[in-house]
Amino acid sequence: MQPQIKVVSVNIGQPQDIRLGRHHSLSGIDKKPVPQRVQVGELGLEGDHILSTKHHGGPDQAVYLYSEEDYDAFAGGLGEVPAPGSFGENLTISGLESAGVRIGTRLSVGTGQGALVLEITAPRIPCATFAAHMGDANFVKVFRQMRRPGLYARVIQAGTVGAGDPVSVQRGPDTAPTVLEEFELYYDALPSREKLERSLAAPIAIRTRQGHLERLGKL
Repeated sequence: MQPQIKVVSVNIGQPQDIRLGRHHSLSGIDKKPVPQRVQVGELGLEGDHILSTKHHGGPDQAVYLYSEEDYDAFAGGLGEVPAPGSFGENLTISGLESAGVRIGTRLSVGTGQGALVLEITAPRIPCATFAAHMGDANFVKVFRQMRRPGLYARVIQAGTVGAGDPVSVQRGPDTAPTVLEEFELYYDALPSREKLERSLAAPIAIRTRQGHLERLGKL
């Protein structure tokens, strides 16, 4: 029997100075669980702050999800299981590991006609701000090696979300790459035309699409 998928916490970030060594940025990556239900629209969660809009946010990366199962894998290296929101995710969920989720998969959060509907568009690609937030200059490498990227999503149907909400899954097309395959494709120095075209045929995030088109043009 598969575990029930549900929302563990809803996490909101306020602007903060993130510093580590020479790195300094103003970011909303430090997200904390909130007790109330939160409205989610085209650009994400009400009250959440996204400062680096060149690389984050927007309609195709409006919501970031990470799971307890993925967090558990980090316990050995970090000495403990990270608290919900530690990786800057808006929704911490349980019962679903990110790597095998296909691009285009839809998640219905809540029940009834007012359920929030999300569509998976991209993996998380770690950056220097993420490493600084974790207090570890090598954390980009650690996250890369763990191969548990989490899930970026666009909002198909706006709604509200709260801790404890059930999540139902409508699997993406079998022809679409998984989130882990997209993650690996990002790091592939010599991607094949076949892999890039397969990705471009899926409903990937616009930033990912632009990057793939540029790489395809160089082949």
